Amino acid sequence: MTRFSRRAVLLAGSGLLVGCSRQPEADPVHLRLATGPAGAVYRRIGGALAEHISEQVPGVTVTTVPSGASTDNIRMLRAGEVHLGLTSLDALITSDGSAPGGLSAICRLYDSHLHLVVMAGSAIGEFRDLEGKRVSLGAHDSGTEFTSLRVLRLGPLKADGWNLSQAGSAGALRDGTIDAMFSLTGVPTPAITELAQRHPIRLIPLDAQADGLFTAYPGPYAPAMIHAAAYAGVPATRTVAVPNVLLARDDLPDDLVYAITDTVFRHTGAITSAGRDGAEALPEAWQINVRTGISTASVPLHPGAAAWFRDRKR
Repeated sequence: MTRFSRRAVLLAGSGLLVGCSRQPEADPVHLRLATGPAGAVYRRIGGALAEHISEQVPGVTVTTVPSGASTDNIRMLRAGEVHLGLTSLDALITSDGSAPGGLSAICRLYDSHLHLVVMAGSAIGEFRDLEGKRVSLGAHDSGTEFTSLRVLRLGPLKADGWNLSQAGSAGALRDGTIDAMFSLTGVPTPAITELAQRHPIRLIPLDAQADGLFTAYPGPYAPAMIHAAAYAGVPATRTVAVPNVLLARDDLPDDLVYAITDTVFRHTGAITSAGRDGAEALPEAWQINVRTGISTASVPLHPGAAAWFRDRKR
């Protein structure tokens, strides 16, 4: 297990750590980690991170907090409602390339890919066919909503936007309530996997939209490919990728964040494999590695995380 200074953690004075008393060594540390909605990779990978941090960092318990995802998580972090949270990099970086104050990165985790999903028999064959159609933009305050709105504005294209969760979007698409769904998530993502296993679907290419995002917002975007083996019966499809980062409030103690960072990178294999609850393995977690973990663009590393990366170079 990772060791850290209990006194430094419990006497940090942030007001976020529960249980500070006259005998700090005996008090537990309770952290809250904002994840995402039902059917999303954020919900599953956040749960795995919470489980292993709780197991590996002595005296620390991490509880997950379901959310709308990226934008909602940033809001909760800044409001002091949670201590840790997952977000897509584009939702975090402002238009001038800076990151909001009070937050810093522990590490980059994995890249999400923007999916545009339709049923196999849909008349929608390319992005421009979304004009006037009923399209799920993802849950309100999610990274999916943030990125899909950017894509539509760059079109420019007007669609009948719906705010549905990953699971809600897949169900509405299956039932014909909507015509298409956006999903910015890891590959594969549970909601789309389950839909594709039961009903033929297609992914609409977004290579031109990837180029547009890369040009308009340099930094968080890169052209990418959703590989052919990702979803049953769906060929490889070009799209755009966005990195995801694990965030912390700046007022979390350095020693605590150091220990969390150490757990993330030393236990990647355990985080990737099935958890005690019997959930399926998390293939997105295989992207977690020290080489890319430090690459958080203009978002500064928390001093505790920065110290861990420096120690790895020695």
